[in-house]
Amino acid sequence: MASGSPYFDDLRSKPEVIDPPQNEDMMDIRETVDHPIQNELKPNVAVSSSVRELLECPVCLNAMYPPIHQCSNGHTLCSGCKPRVHNRCPTCRHELGNIRCLALEKVAASLELPCKYHTYGCIGIYPYYSKVKHESQCVYRPYSCPYAGSECSIVGDIPYLVAHLKDDHKVDMHSGSTFNHRYVKSNPQEVENATWMLTVFSCFGQYFCLHFEAFQLGMAPVYIAFLRFMGDDNDAKNYSYSLEVGGNGRKMVWQGVPRSIRDSHRKVRDSFDGLIIQRNMALFFSGGDRKELKLRVTGRIWKEQ
Repeated sequence: MASGSPYFDDLRSKPEVIDPPQNEDMMDIRETVDHPIQNELKPNVAVSSSVRELLECPVCLNAMYPPIHQCSNGHTLCSGCKPRVHNRCPTCRHELGNIRCLALEKVAASLELPCKYHTYGCIGIYPYYSKVKHESQCVYRPYSCPYAGSECSIVGDIPYLVAHLKDDHKVDMHSGSTFNHRYVKSNPQEVENATWMLTVFSCFGQYFCLHFEAFQLGMAPVYIAFLRFMGDDNDAKNYSYSLEVGGNGRKMVWQGVPRSIRDSHRKVRDSFDGLIIQRNMALFFSGGDRKELKLRVTGRIWKEQ
């Protein structure tokens, strides 16, 4: 077209059309659309928290994963909570139907987020939809308190839990790879509160938890002793231990691999992964009139070559 056209001359005379700040704003918008991951990972960007809020279920407050449902007004919630609200939107009370929020699902698929255990040392960045799987297996995820005598809710890394066991649970702490403990109970017919206070051993630069307790198996009490490793299962397999109990010229010996404290105390106990002593045998080892339980348990921990 001719450059002298009055119409185009008039357009060129309007500065707001070619104002550079306007172009910069348009570039920012385009970057947000084309590169949502980069925008998500930039520090001090409000979009990051806004997107996370959009992906938070208003009922359970957990992150939402496909299928993400929405009502006719655009309010969203996760598939797990949909049955709980009886097909009514928890925000506006409209009927939900079977509408999926495909746009939000696609936004989530474009995101990459840090592991929630980054404060414990994990530096990985993971796609939104694989982040949960990683976190369920992350080696930096905190451990639960291994104390068996209470429903303790404390979690943390190993140094924190060792200090917690010592200061809050008053657990006996020992150094060395061998041990010799005596368990005495005046009424072996009862199993309530028949749990040793947890003992922690420090050796080979690691920490191990020795458990000994009575529990009901059928109609009779059974005594069990086992060792747990304060660390992950892969590291626990580098160690072995033995337990021995006896008396009156007889003895029982158990050898095994310590279980990681990732496995709960109850899970290990209920799998009978340890030295198991029937009550009659325990009373036989105790000697005397069989009215008082006196068991001496010795053991050793070693590192496999």
